[in-house]
Amino acid sequence: MTKPSETIALRLEAQAVLAVSNAEQKALQTRDLAARCREQGYHLSHQPLAVADHPGRPDKPELVAPKELPRRRNNRDTGHASLIHAICHIEFNAINLALDAIARFTNMPDQYYADWLQVADEEARHFQTLSAHLHSSGFAYGDFPAHNGLWEMALKTHHDPLLRMALVPRVLEARGLDVTPKMMEKLRQSGDLGAVDILEIILQEEIGHVAIGTRWFNYLCDQRQLDPLNTFTALLETHFHGAIRGPFHLEAREQAGFTEAELTWLTNR
Repeated sequence: MTKPSETIALRLEAQAVLAVSNAEQKALQTRDLAARCREQGYHLSHQPLAVADHPGRPDKPELVAPKELPRRRNNRDTGHASLIHAICHIEFNAINLALDAIARFTNMPDQYYADWLQVADEEARHFQTLSAHLHSSGFAYGDFPAHNGLWEMALKTHHDPLLRMALVPRVLEARGLDVTPKMMEKLRQSGDLGAVDILEIILQEEIGHVAIGTRWFNYLCDQRQLDPLNTFTALLETHFHGAIRGPFHLEAREQAGFTEAELTWLTNR
């Protein structure tokens, strides 16, 4: 049997990778951490860690307000590259969010940490694949400006895993499920069929990531004797002020664990 001293200190190592600034290195180290945990096993300490409010990130892309982002045009020169860059930036943030979910929150069941390690590994692979595709088009991550909306929500939910599970995977990442089919169609029209194939894989795996957020949101609601539907809808009204609008990818959301009552509430607002 492997001794604890020989296994990976998962939360500490996740914290260390979270601080890495180089995007490619962060993806590599995230995937390496997941591989070592599979091979050697890991142990969990539930001591609170001094997790930084801001993860390591490269100097570029320049972060601007969403309204300051240039309009992406569907053309073969830069339009589809800027779209791929935007998705690549989302995946970079998603690596940080998964690592932060491991390092920041204590006293969750072991499966919670296993789930978010899987998410971190898959998000890192998504980033690597999209980054390689950008390079094949003559661009690189950092070449276009981006916004920081995902991480801003991470800051707002840093004190409570229930809020994090509700508002990041089940709102912001679930929006990715809604908009990806349209992005795939734009890329198909631009002739970038390689990107379409990449997004097809990402969409299926992101359904699983949102499902993980749903699982742990429901778990925390049960622990606190809260009704999941009432809690979720109240959080949406409080934090998004009715700004979540369709169209919704209902089939994908159902696969990700949204209940019929939640989908009815979303579509009838």
